[in-house]
Amino acid sequence: MTAPDSKDKLAVVAIGGNSLISDKSHMTVQDQYAAAHETCIHIADMIEHGWTVAITHGNGPQVGFILRRSELSAHELHEVPLDACDADTQGSIGYAIQQNLYNEFRRRGMKRTVATVVTQVEVDPRDPAFENPAKPIGAFMTEEVARAKQKSDGWNVCMDAGRGWRRVVPSPKPIRIVEEAAIGNLLDAGMIVVAAGGGGIPVVADEEGNLKGTAAVIDKDYTSSLLARRIGADLLLVATAVEQVYLNFGKPDQKPVDRLTVVEAKEYLAAGSHFSEGSMAPKIRAIIEFLEHGGKKVIVTDPPSIEKALQGETGTHFTP
Repeated sequence: MTAPDSKDKLAVVAIGGNSLISDKSHMTVQDQYAAAHETCIHIADMIEHGWTVAITHGNGPQVGFILRRSELSAHELHEVPLDACDADTQGSIGYAIQQNLYNEFRRRGMKRTVATVVTQVEVDPRDPAFENPAKPIGAFMTEEVARAKQKSDGWNVCMDAGRGWRRVVPSPKPIRIVEEAAIGNLLDAGMIVVAAGGGGIPVVADEEGNLKGTAAVIDKDYTSSLLARRIGADLLLVATAVEQVYLNFGKPDQKPVDRLTVVEAKEYLAAGSHFSEGSMAPKIRAIIEFLEHGGKKVIVTDPPSIEKALQGETGTHFTP
């Protein structure tokens, strides 16, 4: 393997789990692999132009598929716990990214190596989120089934936007990336690393410091922000469904934004009318955290626009 030269810069590239599913008719493993291929072409462009990257990814739809399979096969097989679902998807999505990048590097004659790190992320068992579970997961149910699961399995359940009843779990903030040193060592060796998939496998420490998985979901953008801070990344690149961040998104007067400072981002976030809690608002909070704790730059754009965004031609660019 040939390590990158000293001029290479370090970035965390955060891609969404939904980016692997283009629509409801393309949801198979093969479809997701093909979608990962498209995204990896754009990441490979970035790497070819001098970046070493740590890639994080979402896993919401994929975890949902595993949970649904577990529910449907409950009469024959054991249930798959939520933390194990996270581990499973880190491996499967990491595999798709690894293989696609390997093939793309081979096609371009680039001697770079990709490794996936199954990543535990510690959360505080006293995080207020554990007292107020609010993250819907899994399949929709009737109220009767939901109440039965609440009684038999201790689930927290709620009506989800009028579409049906679902299980809800806590979404605590990440406080420590357990495999941080391993990720850093791989990056120092010039490898491309896939890590902290789905925000990481949520774990809590007992009084002796031993770790145990917990039924929770960590927002992957918060973990991406934490990872970027901890490894000293020059750039946090959030690859999402839109080419730029919009003010008044989804409204007749929506408009794209080229550049935002932390102060401006906080003002728009506080206004409450620009960024949806279900999509952009958590990303904006994670971006602010990164920049307020030593981060230099963040770009938000869609995968096909990564190269243009790095040249300053598109995307939304955030600075301190």
